[in-house]
Amino acid sequence: MTNHIESLPSPSHEAAAKAFIRLLQIMDDLREKCPWDKKQTIHTLRQLSIEELYELADAITDENWKGIQEEIGDLMLHMVFYARIAREQGAFDMADALHAVSEKLIFRHPHIYADVQVNDEEDVKRNWEQLKLKEGKSSILAGVPNGLPAMIKAMRLQEKAKQVGFEWDHIDQVWEKVEEETAELKEAIQSGQQQKIEAEFGDLLFSLVNYARFLNIDAENALAITNHKFKARFQAMERLAAAESMDFTALSLAEKDALWNRIKHQSSDT
Repeated sequence: MTNHIESLPSPSHEAAAKAFIRLLQIMDDLREKCPWDKKQTIHTLRQLSIEELYELADAITDENWKGIQEEIGDLMLHMVFYARIAREQGAFDMADALHAVSEKLIFRHPHIYADVQVNDEEDVKRNWEQLKLKEGKSSILAGVPNGLPAMIKAMRLQEKAKQVGFEWDHIDQVWEKVEEETAELKEAIQSGQQQKIEAEFGDLLFSLVNYARFLNIDAENALAITNHKFKARFQAMERLAAAESMDFTALSLAEKDALWNRIKHQSSDT
């Protein structure tokens, strides 16, 4: 069994540590000397951090490794910035944050750092959730942020519920639930009650996210890929119309659809 205390840093770890220290020093310089950096607070940085995270998500979807590298650096800068502000407030410093997450990882991986035996990744996840409750969490679902995008939040809620056995046994049952929710949405549409239609539509989306999990598909990423594909094809339609001296906005739906099919047949994807 690996003992984390006895593990020696590798050359790559030493290089990363030097780079991290350099970033900390640069952050100190910026906070003390740059008018913009001096004015920032945790609140003014919040939205910028969210944007950086989405830029990382885009790079991951595109498997753009150069972009991933850049966005990791940008996000790391933000984490260093928050820690610097926290140090000024006397709340904590970067070392406190790093030690805290290290201790948490050690505690939540007893199959690595203690004598707990696991058979597979599902055992690891179940142990993780049980250990979180021992840390004082009030619910298995307590760790899911309220501000998560709805589709990601649905996935996280379902994944966490699974860890305590609240899960369908077979994928066929999940598809039956999708069909059931589809029928209920159709009934709601017939009723004409907008609030009910919205509720049933949400139920259908939730069940489709669940079905995606059983297919081992990341529903958020799948939709992101489809959005990217739609955007690329639509813009290609606009370029094709311009190349053929057509006013794209004035074309009929049938004419636009014909352009769409031409672009679709030219592309290598589905």
